[in-house]
Amino acid sequence: MTKVAIGSDHAGYPLKAVLQDWLHDNGYEIVDVGTDSEESCDYPVFGAAVGRAVASGSVDVGVAVCGSGLGICMAANKIPGVRGAVIRTAEDAELSRRHNDANVACFGARITATAEAEHALSVFLATGFDGGRHARRVELLGELDGEGR
Repeated sequence: MTKVAIGSDHAGYPLKAVLQDWLHDNGYEIVDVGTDSEESCDYPVFGAAVGRAVASGSVDVGVAVCGSGLGICMAANKIPGVRGAVIRTAEDAELSRRHNDANVACFGARITATAEAEHALSVFLATGFDGGRHARRVELLGELDGEGR
């Protein structure tokens, strides 16, 4: 069973709740890293929490949601080993997995409709990494994690 970390800020909370229900209904094991309401909070806290869960290997993939999907994706990508992608469509989901081996799907609750987000998440979770010429590029991304340290 695929284990999924999910987190959001206040703006992403309504979509997070819907995606969490979708994950549960489709048999995924869920690790909820917060938040649990629409009370104002800071997206970097929750993006990093999703990223840390993925990078540690305690989950297989992550889902992060904020208003635009952008800020929480930036936060998740600060964690070495995370390859978060902003997902607006099923095509984004497919290509981020096939070509970039993305391991965190980031959604914008103010941008992507619920049905589209559910469909894109299903594609993200069902799509594998193509490897081949893309593997070298993903390895180069991994090397960037150590720069500046």
